[in-house]
Amino acid sequence: MDSVAIIDFGSQYSQLIARRIREAQVYCELFPFDTDADKVLGIQPKALILSGGPSSVYEENAPTLPDYILTSNMPILGICYGMQILAHNIGGIVSQAPVHEYGRSLVECHSNSMLFPEHIAGNTFQAWMSHGDQVAQVPPDFHITASSKTCPIVAMENSKLSIFGLQFHPEVHHTEYGSEIIQHFLKTACIKRDWMPSRIVQDSIHQIQSIVGDDKVIAAVSGGVDSTVATALVHEAIGDQLSCFYVDTGLMREGETNQVVRTFQNHMQLNFEVISAADEFINVLSGVVNPEHKRKLIGEKFIRVFEREAQRLGSNAKFLVQGTIYPDVVESSGQDKDKSAKIKTHHNVGGLPDELRFDLIEPLRFMFKDEVRKVGTELGLPDEMVWRQPFPGPGLAIRCLGEVTPNRLDRLRTADSIMQSELHQANLLRHATSQSFAVLLPVKSVGVMGDSRSYEEVIALRAVVTNDFMTADWAHLPYEILAKISSRIINEVRGVNRVVYDISTKPPATIEWE
Repeated sequence: MDSVAIIDFGSQYSQLIARRIREAQVYCELFPFDTDADKVLGIQPKALILSGGPSSVYEENAPTLPDYILTSNMPILGICYGMQILAHNIGGIVSQAPVHEYGRSLVECHSNSMLFPEHIAGNTFQAWMSHGDQVAQVPPDFHITASSKTCPIVAMENSKLSIFGLQFHPEVHHTEYGSEIIQHFLKTACIKRDWMPSRIVQDSIHQIQSIVGDDKVIAAVSGGVDSTVATALVHEAIGDQLSCFYVDTGLMREGETNQVVRTFQNHMQLNFEVISAADEFINVLSGVVNPEHKRKLIGEKFIRVFEREAQRLGSNAKFLVQGTIYPDVVESSGQDKDKSAKIKTHHNVGGLPDELRFDLIEPLRFMFKDEVRKVGTELGLPDEMVWRQPFPGPGLAIRCLGEVTPNRLDRLRTADSIMQSELHQANLLRHATSQSFAVLLPVKSVGVMGDSRSYEEVIALRAVVTNDFMTADWAHLPYEILAKISSRIINEVRGVNRVVYDISTKPPATIEWE
């Protein structure tokens, strides 16, 4: 299987490069710039892509270009900082740009380019810029293939060596023809497009079998897409060696437990047991308001419950299956804890306790949500499981901002049920929203209910549209649907007198509120 190695210099868009390559049905992995050469070359890449980054090549302690990059004799694409560090190392000149560019810019593509598809060459297009430095002089044997009014060298290349540089970000949706440019680079590098669901399934099965051998495995299932597909994949690989636990934490949505049990019993023939642990989770969260603390407490409690139940059943399980996907890893710790900011701790990534009795099996760890769904379909899972909207592992605890109490959970649960019901009835759940939910805020506001003054809590509604869950736009739901949801919540949920709708994009906001 052909692959691409992405060398990460700290760009906020690095994961999007991986998304675009995967969309082209090519396998890739993302590596911090200082990763050992043996590890990078271990995936036997046929091309290298150098990401952007926030540094200047002249800064002290700026990321450097690893020696193996230029000696690899592979096709190379440098993006933004990746282009600058290439030029800096092979005889070009990089200088501070007279005008810093952040946002859309009109780029003129020259006709003498091997990188740009034919229909782009000689034309202008919108590209996304984000830079303070730029290449002022191309290295020997390179020529300029694109420019703009403020940046004379927007693209450069050495076609004989198949080394290309782009000052703009083709991986960002705002860049016209961005995906086409990346795909044309892959074509120029003669890379086969063979990263498909069937291949992913077969490769994962063989890997799981080689890791597990004859040992026992338990799976943490929540009913969500990720844990369901991970469980199905492991079950396909090892059959009855797998036992599944569903923990009713008391932090689930309306009717969640019954729905999950029914779905698993109807569609998956495996060892499955429900553990009722609502009181334990509510007690451990008592008085806790810090979201990171909530996540860590829930993550640790999950593991302790699994350990206890495995011991009760006399199981000698060595492995624990989790539905960790790539955005979870990115948001929890990035590719390197010292080089990227942690956005939040996911209970199944950074929220795990230091002492873990199990070895983890995370077959989806390097997959994006759309890839997970394709794998689920390839495994024969029904649409009701594959296309279920995401629900966070910590459950309603992270949508109940402030202290988590049984009364506040009931309030949130009812409001969320109303929202889901109305969106479903209007046929907006799958095609108009990728994820939708209610959030209970630890804020009270004055209202008038009947002839009396009220002072009650606020519900925020959140609905987003996204392909990869790395970026997202707010869903433009019809006003009449929002009005109906609001009216029902205020009339039917005791303790709420105000409903607001979140119209923030990701970034800068996250999809969940915390």
